[in-house]
Amino acid sequence: MIKEYKKLVRDEIPEIIRRTGGKPLMKELTPAEYVDALHAKIYEEVSEYLDGYNIEELGDIIEVVYAIAENKGVSTEELDRIRLSKKDERGAYDKKQFLVSVERD
Repeated sequence: MIKEYKKLVRDEIPEIIRRTGGKPLMKELTPAEYVDALHAKIYEEVSEYLDGYNIEELGDIIEVVYAIAENKGVSTEELDRIRLSKKDERGAYDKKQFLVSVERD
């Protein structure tokens, strides 16, 4: 029986599959395919988090975000600097504020 996945997986997944008796068919992605696969993966991980609010899924989301940043030439340290800079400029989400509307003259 063959089950198709057609998705980006973590580096150790093929070996884990082999150890459990499976035979993975793998493909090395081109740079363009890799970008597309990363974008599909972030949607997958966010959807999985929203399905059950499992905290482990947040770790998966962060791992994909780091991979996207690295693919764009941005280190995890630089990404965190960007995050902190934005936090300094616009704040975080600590106050739990929900914007309902804005009236302008």
